[in-house]
Amino acid sequence: MEISNNPEVIRRMGLITMNTALEADIYGNVNSTHVLGSSMMNGIGGSGDFTRNAYISIFMAPSVAKGGKISAFVPMVSHVDHNEHSVQIMVSEQGLADLRAKSPKERAGIIIDKCVHPTYKDLLKDYVRDAQRNSFAQHTPHDLKQALSWHVRLQETGSMHPDHQETKQPTSKDTEKAAKKMDQTAAPKK
Repeated sequence: MEISNNPEVIRRMGLITMNTALEADIYGNVNSTHVLGSSMMNGIGGSGDFTRNAYISIFMAPSVAKGGKISAFVPMVSHVDHNEHSVQIMVSEQGLADLRAKSPKERAGIIIDKCVHPTYKDLLKDYVRDAQRNSFAQHTPHDLKQALSWHVRLQETGSMHPDHQETKQPTSKDTEKAAKKMDQTAAPKK
């Protein structure tokens, strides 16, 4: 652990780190360990050391789980392992959100546009609109009455979506297709 998770060594090597998120919120805070905020799925391991000290830190998650009943992208995470200041890039099979040098409001728009499953996009856009209208603080607007309502709905009904219908679960082929699409758009034009 003195060598493998050493912050100085990680920084000196200029690592690009990739970790898995259970869920991320619209501002880029990541929960990588706790289901519904209290049931531990796995330990944090060295992801904190690598995320905070990496040259570029990337978090990945499928946009939905359990046939679309659970969105990996929510208004507010139920547990924070990695805060918005350490998370630079979010990726799902829907796309890639580069969060570097972005304000919280810009981050919300990029994450919703690039990473969120289409089934949940309008719900998150509505949340952002309501949060900006109802929030006392405007730097990182939250509507505290709604912030964890998706998690509460999941516990009560078995789905985060108010009008749940089964959606296609992302597969590795979907992820490969999205990666190829990103490679094509990132490739320099000749």
